[in-house]
Amino acid sequence: MNLAKNIRNTAARVLQNESNAILKLIDYLDGDFDACVEQILHGKGRVVITGVGKSAIIGNKIVATLNSTGTPALFMHAADAIHGDLGMIQDDDIVLCISKSGNTPEIKVLVPLLKKLGSKLVAMVSNTQSYLAKQSDYVLNATIGEEACPNNLAPTTSTTAHLALGDALAVCLLEARGFSSEDFAKYHPGGSLGKQLYLRVADLIGGNEIPVVSKEAGLAEVILEISGKRLGATAVSDESGRLLGIITDGDLRRMLQKTLDIASLKAEDIMTSGPKTIDKDEYAIRALNMMRNHNITQLVAMDGENIAGFIHIHELMKEGIV
Repeated sequence: MNLAKNIRNTAARVLQNESNAILKLIDYLDGDFDACVEQILHGKGRVVITGVGKSAIIGNKIVATLNSTGTPALFMHAADAIHGDLGMIQDDDIVLCISKSGNTPEIKVLVPLLKKLGSKLVAMVSNTQSYLAKQSDYVLNATIGEEACPNNLAPTTSTTAHLALGDALAVCLLEARGFSSEDFAKYHPGGSLGKQLYLRVADLIGGNEIPVVSKEAGLAEVILEISGKRLGATAVSDESGRLLGIITDGDLRRMLQKTLDIASLKAEDIMTSGPKTIDKDEYAIRALNMMRNHNITQLVAMDGENIAGFIHIHELMKEGIV
């Protein structure tokens, strides 16, 4: 067997093993999972997640997901807990302990201390008969058949199962809280993701002049308006200021290919009627999606019935949204 084929077979086996384990978790969802979600949802404290080794790494990721979706959480390493970090735990906190075996030395030392503090204890384990499972108030069953490692030793499938179960817990809490995209934006203000969630069309058009001509404007006036405002287009309006159409530099090129008799041309002869528009208070990401869907590079931004300006795809690119 050649090396490339062997590599792909191994990768496929690992992915199949882990995907099967995740699907099997559906069968393990029970009343303890429901009660755990309700306990966290209605609790006054935070979720303190603890573990050692690879479980600690997974724990940190679950903490990050909970915090970003409206559930206050923090990580406490199980080994550090018995050397002073237990002071992190407050009276109303719920402790989630992640362990494949549920029988590691650190866990056996930590659990009695947690119970002495009076903390509600949740076990996320792959061994429901373990010391940790039997000592916990709630058990989140993450049992697996075997690790993806050929020696059934390296934490692979077990950590994937714990990660997926943590995501399920976080999303259940998110939905139960009615956590919206606006709420999500509060915790993700940075980078392109944040901008997609809070940046609005009005934030991008304020620095631009508004290119607009009357329907009676001649070709020279149209060209000067498009080139002078540097947005590659101009709106066309009637006497009352109502939007009638749009003329882009592409419209001008196509018009010149059709006729050289340009002396009598007016804006209404060149424009595209019923242009695509967007309300200035809409999110900028929606403007981008509209441009992509209609294969255009600009939209007329509206303030009610009034023309508020143009939003161009180049502005979205500068903001890192594209």
